[in-house]
Amino acid sequence: MERVAVVIVNRNAGALLAEALEHLARQTLAPARTIVVDNASTDGSVDNVDGGVEVLRLESNEGFAKANNVAARLADDCDWLALLNPDAFPEPTWLEELVQAARRQPEYAFFGSRLVDHATPTLLDGTGDQYHVSGWAWQRDHGRPRAEVDETTAQEIFGPSAAAALYRRDAFLEVGGFDERYFCYFEDVDLAFRLRLAGHRCLYVPSSAVRHVGAAIAGRESDFAVYHAHRNLVWTYVKNMPGPMVWLYLPHHIAVNVLTVVWFSLRGHPGAIARAKIDAVRSLPEYVRERRAVQRVRRRSPRELRNAMARGLSGYLSAFRLARQA
Repeated sequence: MERVAVVIVNRNAGALLAEALEHLARQTLAPARTIVVDNASTDGSVDNVDGGVEVLRLESNEGFAKANNVAARLADDCDWLALLNPDAFPEPTWLEELVQAARRQPEYAFFGSRLVDHATPTLLDGTGDQYHVSGWAWQRDHGRPRAEVDETTAQEIFGPSAAAALYRRDAFLEVGGFDERYFCYFEDVDLAFRLRLAGHRCLYVPSSAVRHVGAAIAGRESDFAVYHAHRNLVWTYVKNMPGPMVWLYLPHHIAVNVLTVVWFSLRGHPGAIARAKIDAVRSLPEYVRERRAVQRVRRRSPRELRNAMARGLSGYLSAFRLARQA
């Protein structure tokens, strides 16, 4: 029987954490371990967590990426890692549906859940992460009415949103887990890319559902979010894109970066977006060196990876539509 560790990274989530744990306690398949990693919260949100939940208190805010890695190493008696945000409230069969999908289709190593908008349950928050050849990424089906989307058919996706996802622990550790330099934002896209480079595949499981508040802690378009997301976007492209595709799509990548600088400057974040791109460029030598190690373990051809990505104008239009909703 597979053992699953559910990992929740908390940072001043307040009552959201308690609600997430209440929903987790109602699961039809109980996890072997539930680990809450607290990033030096100051709101007392972990003070009254039930004794059946393991709480690991970090001395400082280490970020989403490192906190999950700490839990992954700690859960050495488990086969699977189920990540859950404190503002994601799983339906009772959430974990069971993910584990059953993993049993039925062992050719997949990581799995994504159906995220439903908590405030407006008739809308979707996302059905997995989509990655464009330009380096842009977005949540598939974000903001779409559920009535317009197939909610019954499992399908392959580029990667899951780490707000609610299942990873085979050995595959997660094999590629090094999350890149801790990212701190937060885009870290799940980067991880999905590296897992795909290593030959692993991701399945979207629509029957595994959570209601997601979304951006409840940092804000959907705060300076903090803009800075980390758009610095990490560059790092992900430089580190992971296979050689032939780097040069083929470099003009697209440059165009995306120019457009986002203009867009977020007009939306009141000129300092954050400028710092994001400046810091990304300053770090390029480090990431160029690292890409050699990342590409050495590549098990998929550039053609296979390209087929898993969005291409063409539709990707830019999707990105623009989502940006307008932010």
